[in-house]
Amino acid sequence: MPYSNAVRKETLESIADARHMPFWLDAESRPTPAPNLTRDISTDLLVIGAGFTGLWTAFLAKEENPGREIVMLEAGEVATGASGRNGGFMDASLTHGLQNGLARWPQELPALLALGMANLDEIEMTIRRLGIECDYLRTGDIGVASEPHQVEDLKAEMEISARYNLRAEFYDRERLQEVVKSPFLIAGLNYPDHAALVNPAQLAWGLRRACLERGVHLYEHSAVTRLEEESNHVIAYTKYGHVRARRVALATNAFPPLLKGLSYYVVPVYDYVLVTEPLTPAQRESIGWYGREGLSDASWQFHYTRTTVDGRILWGGYDAIYYWNNGFGSHLENDPASFARLAEHFFQVFPQLEGIHFTHAWGGAIDTCSRFSPFWGTAHHGKTAYVMGYTGLGVGASRFGARVILDFLDGCQTERTALEMVRTKPLPFPPEPLRSLGIWLSRWSMAQADRNQGRENLWLRAMNWLGLGFDS
Repeated sequence: MPYSNAVRKETLESIADARHMPFWLDAESRPTPAPNLTRDISTDLLVIGAGFTGLWTAFLAKEENPGREIVMLEAGEVATGASGRNGGFMDASLTHGLQNGLARWPQELPALLALGMANLDEIEMTIRRLGIECDYLRTGDIGVASEPHQVEDLKAEMEISARYNLRAEFYDRERLQEVVKSPFLIAGLNYPDHAALVNPAQLAWGLRRACLERGVHLYEHSAVTRLEEESNHVIAYTKYGHVRARRVALATNAFPPLLKGLSYYVVPVYDYVLVTEPLTPAQRESIGWYGREGLSDASWQFHYTRTTVDGRILWGGYDAIYYWNNGFGSHLENDPASFARLAEHFFQVFPQLEGIHFTHAWGGAIDTCSRFSPFWGTAHHGKTAYVMGYTGLGVGASRFGARVILDFLDGCQTERTALEMVRTKPLPFPPEPLRSLGIWLSRWSMAQADRNQGRENLWLRAMNWLGLGFDS
């Protein structure tokens, strides 16, 4: 059945006292901020942005070459951007899902699947080797259906999975209810080996610690205002100092890009998330879900949900809001209408939890591009490399993104750099006002499709044909 957007008084009461900050950041283990940059320095490698992409870049660069001098600049603090605002879903996919990869890179999909699994395995090994306590759990991710046409979509995807030797398990209604009890959900498709859950802030802080222990110099609250090429170096300017670097890794993702022209390829869309208070034993018994699998529904405008180690439920997604002219900033992280809509949908899926309250509500920007998966490039005659466009699946793919950045900066020809996915860019978004109009039409069309048994209208079919669309 489709979701109803009519918000009840009881729903508004459930979010009335929620703190408007990410649940993951509301922790005593949050590290003391590093100092900001107040002088002029030089380095071999400068990493701009200390989210997952930047942290993995600095960590891998130090692991491979301990003598390399590395500086990392962060505009805020580690994990205060997208790395601490996501749902903590870590997927093996590098292509934003099997079907997106099949549609765009069918010839190299087997290699992309293998590289994605290896990437997830290597993340798991690194977490264990470094002893990072981040509630890492290789649970799998279940796509769930609430309407009959979605069940057929899940069965079709399972057939595709079999062709690529991906382990997938189809759950009928009875089997799904053994996993999670919800009258709203009627079927599911689980990839038990291909996804994990993690506390994303704890993972970021663990990588931060590992970088510092290996000699990376971190400066927080040190936003870069501009980049300037000078002979064999690139200079990054901050408010109170600058860094002269032989190589630069740009890992700013949804933040306004420092390189001219990148704003045509990426738009920031805002996603919103709620977290409940801890469930009582009786409430937990009413829903089951003891395996703590990640769930995401099969609608065009989809939700994602999971439990936390202390027995809460995280519930996010559905809205993916674009603000005029690539609007970006902390003032867009609080959207009462989106929070209310999310809460109402939550109670439709879990009516047995009526009366529970949400303790945290927040938003954050996703760096989306027209192919919904990361892309790479270089600037300043190869001295700068970047990756952007993860479209919400960067918790795992960011390590692979960092690995490719280092391939470029070190001049290495590898299996990764030979990929068509790596060598090509997505189609650009049009300028305003066409950009806002196109995104609005896409969101409206997706809502219509959800109300019309998944049938795509002419606009969505045209976007698919052009390879230019919009996805939450």
